[in-house]
Amino acid sequence: MARATIIGSGPNGLAAGVTLARAGYAVRVLEAADTVGGGLRTAESTLPGFRHDVCSTVHPTALASPFFHAFGLERRLDWIRPEASYAHPLDGGRAAIAWRDLDRTATALGADGDAWRTRIRPLTAHIDGVVDFTGNQLLRVPRDPLTALRYAIRMLEQGTPLAASAFRTEEAAALLAGAVAHGNAPLPSLAGAAAGLLLAALGHAGGWPYPRGGAQGIADALVADITAHGGSVETGVRVTDLETLDWGDPRRGDLLILNTSPRLALTHRDVPPRYARAIGAYRYGPGAAKVDFALDGPVPWTHPEVGQAATVHLGGTRAEVWASENAVAAGRMSERPYVLTVQPSVLDDSRAPAGKAVFWAYIHVPPGSDLDPTELITAQVERFAPGFRDLILAHHAVPASSREAINPAEIGGDISGGVFDMRQALRRPILSPTPWRTPMPGVYLASASTPPGPSVNGMAGWHAARTALQDAGSPATLSDLFD
Repeated sequence: MARATIIGSGPNGLAAGVTLARAGYAVRVLEAADTVGGGLRTAESTLPGFRHDVCSTVHPTALASPFFHAFGLERRLDWIRPEASYAHPLDGGRAAIAWRDLDRTATALGADGDAWRTRIRPLTAHIDGVVDFTGNQLLRVPRDPLTALRYAIRMLEQGTPLAASAFRTEEAAALLAGAVAHGNAPLPSLAGAAAGLLLAALGHAGGWPYPRGGAQGIADALVADITAHGGSVETGVRVTDLETLDWGDPRRGDLLILNTSPRLALTHRDVPPRYARAIGAYRYGPGAAKVDFALDGPVPWTHPEVGQAATVHLGGTRAEVWASENAVAAGRMSERPYVLTVQPSVLDDSRAPAGKAVFWAYIHVPPGSDLDPTELITAQVERFAPGFRDLILAHHAVPASSREAINPAEIGGDISGGVFDMRQALRRPILSPTPWRTPMPGVYLASASTPPGPSVNGMAGWHAARTALQDAGSPATLSDLFD
């Protein structure tokens, strides 16, 4: 039986493991940390009984993912779907809410209701086409060219200075800016607009769901499938040099899948100089600095409807959000940064003791920054939820400079797997119709540094494993493996 060794147990590594185990390979997953999951891990990082997600909590792209749909992720876990996908409070007690119901959202946006419908409804109505276009290598003909064209037109609008005239009200402008800022890029930018439009469309299609009990459940479901098909997962195994790893013989069909930074591929003895130069030129971007909070109760938002959304974007107006992200891109920090916050306890009482709450938040920072973001984040939350500070029982901060020790793929604290701009959307990490394949026989890349880029959707892992199976002469489709 041919072997497949996978380094890294993040969602893409585990997706590759599931694919190859079901295809008949003897799968072994090696994880540097003491627990599996990478960015899917859940831990009591503050106080006993308070369960925090190490990286991400809310997963709008997971249930929309073709891989996870075939895998049956929705039925394997208990998913929570908030009526409010995300919220964006503003000064003066105002807020914009992206409800799952698009018409409810548009009605609340008043003068900008029609503008919101015009931009988002065509994408929501054809969400499968949007997911196909954004979930694959861009160097291909999309399955739904008309939807891809609609998406590209809106991306051109929101990714250029034209975005400043798209909405008349601060509420609508800020609501979309908060989603766009997930891209961790200068604003306006095409790549940021691409990420934000996908998230906004999903907010009105399947919503922004999250699994009860924590993101760890996603990792555990994938691991269970791997072991059910004869595979294994080993923790506490840090691989820093491929020459020290006994991964098999590619001449016998053995595979090595790297759910890591592409830099690990450079330790292979047969890496060609041209490929080494391309990987060496691959750029990493700003980092993320995160704080987990254990609270004595729910966040006291001035606008009560903000408390109905698990995800809340803080940062004020669109102009303020843009200024914050552009400062980070220039190597500086804003005194009022864009803050991405998540409050899973609003609908998941398994996360904290009765009457208490978990809350986490992160900000974008210059690469490798050792800034402790606790005070900056606390001040921004207080701006829209006076009294928040008094509820803090404990907190745990992780500066960007510490993230690489937790997850070696996060170079300089970059949780996106590399700068996500249009150049690196095409060259991720190389310009190729199959960027998951390396020039070294049997070696493949399967991380956020390959298409479709960052997000918990398992698609990079699926693409890497599918490419490997094609190269081995045994191509497989999702329906082949899961039906």
